[in-house]
Amino acid sequence: MSSSKENELHNYSTTDSKATPTSVAFSEGDDGSLNSKSSPYENAEAINRGFFHNFIDSFKPIDMGEIDPNLTDVEKAAIIAARSPLNRGLKNRHVQMIAIGGAIGTGLFVGSGTALRNGGPASLIICYFIVGSMIFTTVQSLGEMAVAFPIAGGFLSLNSRFISPAWGFCMAWNYAMQWVIVMPLELVAASLTIKYWNDSINSAAWVTIFYFVILFVNIFGVKGYGEAEFWFSTIKILAIVGFCIFGIIINCGGGPNGHYIGGEYWHNPGAFNHGFKGLCTVFVTAAFSFSGTELVGLTAAETPNPRKTLPSATKQVFWRIALFYITSLTIVGLLVPHNDPKLLSDNSNGKSASPFVIAITRAGIKGLPSVINVVILLAVLSVANAAVFACSRCIATLGDQGFAPKWFGYIDRNGRPMVGIAVVFTFGLLCYLAASPKEATAFAWMMSISGLSSLFTWSSICIAHIRFRHALKSRGRDPKDELSFMALTGVWGSYWSVILNILILIAEFWVALFPTNKADAYSFFENYLNPIVLVFFMFIYFCMKKGRVQLVIPTSELDVDTGRKFEDMDLLRQEIEDEKLYIKSKPFYYKMYKFWC
Repeated sequence: MSSSKENELHNYSTTDSKATPTSVAFSEGDDGSLNSKSSPYENAEAINRGFFHNFIDSFKPIDMGEIDPNLTDVEKAAIIAARSPLNRGLKNRHVQMIAIGGAIGTGLFVGSGTALRNGGPASLIICYFIVGSMIFTTVQSLGEMAVAFPIAGGFLSLNSRFISPAWGFCMAWNYAMQWVIVMPLELVAASLTIKYWNDSINSAAWVTIFYFVILFVNIFGVKGYGEAEFWFSTIKILAIVGFCIFGIIINCGGGPNGHYIGGEYWHNPGAFNHGFKGLCTVFVTAAFSFSGTELVGLTAAETPNPRKTLPSATKQVFWRIALFYITSLTIVGLLVPHNDPKLLSDNSNGKSASPFVIAITRAGIKGLPSVINVVILLAVLSVANAAVFACSRCIATLGDQGFAPKWFGYIDRNGRPMVGIAVVFTFGLLCYLAASPKEATAFAWMMSISGLSSLFTWSSICIAHIRFRHALKSRGRDPKDELSFMALTGVWGSYWSVILNILILIAEFWVALFPTNKADAYSFFENYLNPIVLVFFMFIYFCMKKGRVQLVIPTSELDVDTGRKFEDMDLLRQEIEDEKLYIKSKPFYYKMYKFWC
């Protein structure tokens, strides 16, 4: 790398230099990030102009300054990501709730019914536990990189930097496509959930209401998203805790009929269903249920102090897995036999397929099924809201990295990726397919396009983490000396996650190709289309670069500094020591809380 390039990259490291181009109104925040600012005169003028004019002006683009044209595409993308013009409006409570409950949605409340039907209660617990362990190690790896690189685009930008631009192109487009499809799907699911109470109103009417509710929330930028997710997650968590208490009481004979259930359904009809193939099927459903867990990594660029917020947030994932998935699904497996007729039905409104609703209905409790359906409705809207956040940031990253037209990276003065948000809501109009008699077929194929996207996303995060650690090691740099947060599971946790992701992809290949004893091409493409889409994206990138493509960046060329949040390690160690002394002076329960949370 030439000296001019080194200087350019050095100038945009988040702490090495406080100087920024004069054309950009940036200041360095307490966390070392670059934030936009305005002069007192501009603030006074804004007050005089009034709310309406200020609101209109907020949609104007933020000035990103000039970048040395001699830099490579990867270096330019790293600098743009390091500037992070996104608004750091997420508070600690927002990030904690996004981590602990943000991704809880139809995968748990409804998809677990399909998993129970296909594999039985034992397969349900085994698969969710194994996949949960993979998710925990992945989020730990993600947390380490997100704290070190609190940059716009998060792990999507790091894929290009630590693996290759070609793979980064595929992953960014794949991830954007995943969420742009999820939004209309969830809006339709929300409208269908309403049919539990009233099926006489056209679904398109409910879709319209939910569409504008999500639009209203996201007009307020990341603060709107964070506040909505805080309350959505709070309600979901309270509902699951309540269900667990309820389930234990019912299982022990505390229901209206006084019947003690215990492990009866594990013996008849049995703990497993459909043998090993049923187990493999549940693996795929479990992976889908954890989709969105990685969203906490995208919040780093919009959090005031990632070093303090994200390590705690990554620990919360343990509780989500242990309590909200494993515990609740264990209780579901005890209360609902896998051959329950309602699990076997294909009712499209989702109410009959939810094992949580079935468990309460079987117990003979009046009124509670409606409460659970309200929670399911809120969970669905929560996922739709998360889809707007994830996809809009991903689209902005595509523009920043040169993977899409430059205007895709448009960020307004309030830190909102407005083009990304506009694209998401444009595709969100697909929700009106709910009024079509072919909507089930259309959405099934839409889901197949990105059905395995999360597995590739998680694998990429872990591979990027492995290469980041190897790059530091090759330079003789000890992570302990320069990383303020290190993954609890280390680099070996990333290896475990990559291996497990590969095994799940192999299992899904088998299940998709042989849903019965005979090969079925329709089933294969309906369930395994995403890898083919990735190959298509790679072909597109080869055409864009006219065949001059670097599939893997050599370790010696990896950029491990641009956008880094460097710390004064001596000061940091003293701060950590003070925190330990403070915790040591507290009662036992507080110590336990801080250790796990």
